[in-house]
Amino acid sequence: MNAPRYAVVVPTVGRHTLPRVLRPLINAPPEAAPEEIVVADDRPPDRTEPLPGTDHARIRVLRTGGGGPAAARQAGWHSCRSEWIAFLDDDVAPPEDWPRKLCADLASLPAEVAASQGRITVPPPQGRGPTDAERVVLALQGAPWITADMAYRRSVLEEVGGFDTRFPRAYREDTDLALRVEDAGYTLVGGERECVHPLRSGGRLASLSAQRGNVDNALMDRLHGRGWRRRVGEGPGGLRGHVVTTAALLGAAGAALGGYRTASAALGALWAVRTARLAGERIAGGAATAAEITDMAVSSALIPPLACWQRVRGEIRHLRARPAPAVRAILFDRDGTLVEDVPYNGDPDKVRPTPAAARALDLARRSGLAVGVVTNQSGIARGLLTPAQVHAVNRRVEELLGPFDVWRMCPHGDEDGCACRKPEPGMIDSAAEELGVLACQCALIGDIGSDVEAARAAGARGVLVPTAATLDVEVRAAPETAPDLEAAVLRLLGGGTR
Repeated sequence: MNAPRYAVVVPTVGRHTLPRVLRPLINAPPEAAPEEIVVADDRPPDRTEPLPGTDHARIRVLRTGGGGPAAARQAGWHSCRSEWIAFLDDDVAPPEDWPRKLCADLASLPAEVAASQGRITVPPPQGRGPTDAERVVLALQGAPWITADMAYRRSVLEEVGGFDTRFPRAYREDTDLALRVEDAGYTLVGGERECVHPLRSGGRLASLSAQRGNVDNALMDRLHGRGWRRRVGEGPGGLRGHVVTTAALLGAAGAALGGYRTASAALGALWAVRTARLAGERIAGGAATAAEITDMAVSSALIPPLACWQRVRGEIRHLRARPAPAVRAILFDRDGTLVEDVPYNGDPDKVRPTPAAARALDLARRSGLAVGVVTNQSGIARGLLTPAQVHAVNRRVEELLGPFDVWRMCPHGDEDGCACRKPEPGMIDSAAEELGVLACQCALIGDIGSDVEAARAAGARGVLVPTAATLDVEVRAAPETAPDLEAAVLRLLGGGTR
């Protein structure tokens, strides 16, 4: 039986544990080795020092610019060609036989199974109860469909659009994806492989920063309805209790200002009782030192109003949230894709749109997507064209096909070593910046291998529309293909993959 073809994507913020994650992948035996190992470097753009453990020929580092874990994973799978995409967090500890066990988990899964989850085990602290932050990590054990160790079929990610990049933290983005996959008619299963997730401290008052997750919960309610917690086997959460506690606190303050001392005292007592109960439950769960007990007491008083405030922020931010296409902008190659390829064309009268170009652009614009053009024009460097001639041809393209939101042109030749000429990602990165989107929220449609290679290098989604000029090897290497431009746009909108 042939081993499944898989790639591994590891988003990272530069943790020192990254080499531990990569070691089993690098050392995997040939029959179980991943086809691709992609480290999505999601540090801020000003962090340019080398990532630990990535100086190996089999590892490809993809810069994603600090867009968050959902955006990093999105860019990672966009850049891979394999049948399966396995996601690992940068702080887990996969055993040496993890690649072999992953292959065993994926082998012979029926087509209706979209994903396989590895088991996450978290060793408890020895000789004491867990701290506030450690309990957050312990909750990962047994949590369904988390991407600490999760493998998805690439075709399913294409169909549902992958990760929703509106989730900025490592929280709920994996649950959202799993629910959309189930809504598409697929199932998700658990595997036999196992990863250890060591405890980490997270700071003395980690529970306060964790309340930002209430913003993401508001988005989940908008996208999946208020019953989504039951679908993933999760309890109702503590927000309702926090609302009661916060209302008692505000009521007590308001009554005091209004001179209603009895009401203020009663509401204040209710707040004190509820806060003390919360603190007691949390202290009993693990606090052992005086400092930890103090932290629990202080944070228990702050958690209810902070949780309510974050939820209000989320409700406002996501008031009109709807399921959104993962692709927010489509960039098109010009020659051979939007218009017939006339080598080194400087004559606007020779511009002829390809048969499906107008329909494809109309579909993209009606769907609310930005559209742009990224084009290599080495004829300028070779002295065969002037910039003015290229711009005149571009204006004619717009006259025939309508306005584009962004244009990018590379005037260099192969020997210039620029960062913009496809297959380099420079034009995609620059166009995305001008459009105000992340590169992983863009797609590039083109007709030759350098187009999809540029998309791959940027973490954008690449679709090849073959023509007579497209080489067979380019078609075989492309992660996605479509018969024409309209079909390519439909595919990116989720309407043409199954």
